[in-house]
Amino acid sequence: MTSYTEFANSEKQRKIAELLDKGFSGNQIAKELGLDPGSTRKTIRTIKARAARSGYAPEHDMTATAPDGFAVKGTSTLYKDGQPIMQWVKTNQDRERQFELMKEAIAALAEDVPRADAVPCPEHSLDDLMAVYPLGDPHIGVLAWGEETGQDWDLAIAEGVFGSAFDRIVKSAPSCKESVIVNLGDFFHADNMEGVTSRSGHTLDTDGRYAKMVRIGVKIMRRMIQSALEHHEHVRVINAVGNHDDTASLFLAVALANMYEHEPRVTIDDSPTPFHYVEWGKCMVGVHHGHSCKPAMLPGVMAADQPEMWGRTKFRYWYTGHIHHDSKKEYAGVTVESFRTLAAKDAYATWGGYRAGQDTKCIVLHKEYGEVERHTVNIDMIR
Repeated sequence: MTSYTEFANSEKQRKIAELLDKGFSGNQIAKELGLDPGSTRKTIRTIKARAARSGYAPEHDMTATAPDGFAVKGTSTLYKDGQPIMQWVKTNQDRERQFELMKEAIAALAEDVPRADAVPCPEHSLDDLMAVYPLGDPHIGVLAWGEETGQDWDLAIAEGVFGSAFDRIVKSAPSCKESVIVNLGDFFHADNMEGVTSRSGHTLDTDGRYAKMVRIGVKIMRRMIQSALEHHEHVRVINAVGNHDDTASLFLAVALANMYEHEPRVTIDDSPTPFHYVEWGKCMVGVHHGHSCKPAMLPGVMAADQPEMWGRTKFRYWYTGHIHHDSKKEYAGVTVESFRTLAAKDAYATWGGYRAGQDTKCIVLHKEYGEVERHTVNIDMIR
């Protein structure tokens, strides 16, 4: 017999679903298990939504479920004397189901991620400044052979370079009250076990197993957050969705959000949107990887997405990645900028003639005056 327990993706969800099947309300379940009522109700909604997509919603007389990989697109129920006596269930192949399953698994796995301890706040910080750290396409997991590309690169090198570079760039910035680590997308080089791009099937040069890439990538991001916490009062992290890591960027955001749940000075933006926005006084920052929207369109996207924020601000910036080199163009009301990466060129970029420099930057924004300074750390400074 179908029950809500069948749609639980973690031990916590299973315990909640068991009580849900017994007719417990959300508040009763929270009290019984000693959980936060708001979080419990959110989990219940997640379980019920997952069940409903498969055709199970007993409160609406829907109990005939579709097999995984198919979606219920409609039901017809015949009633007699107010009781259902026959039901027809219409299904079709669910092309998005694999992606949904992955997101659900990510969220479930992250529920049990160990939480990071709070870090002491710096004694002094400048209330009118915000430090922005744009990370241009880190491509954690890319492999390069020096004899072919001019520079050796692998996971071990990436861990050392990105950690040292970020420690150095944070120390060059003033002790701003607010800071934002902006992963501009393609944080991970590959998004699957096969090591090929999801869209074109292009074979990628990758170092090691997928799990090893994930482990090193999360370690690098945690070190960046730690460095920022030691220098700034508050740290916000944005992980833009790239064309190399459509799903990996999502699990990175969800895992970090759970990991820093007990650290009040860290905010992880785990929204899956392709466009993110930050407001700081009269400054507005938009974040997008740059692969799905041309630079000339971004000012209009910003105004349409955030009309109130647009009206409150005077200094507006788009920070993008994707093209691996510095570019900057001023449009009416907005400046659109792309950034270099610290990562080495792979064989594809080498043969394609791409020769951009390698560096990372810190941009300091003043609440009243917009960008007031920037700092750069290039690859030669931390080798």
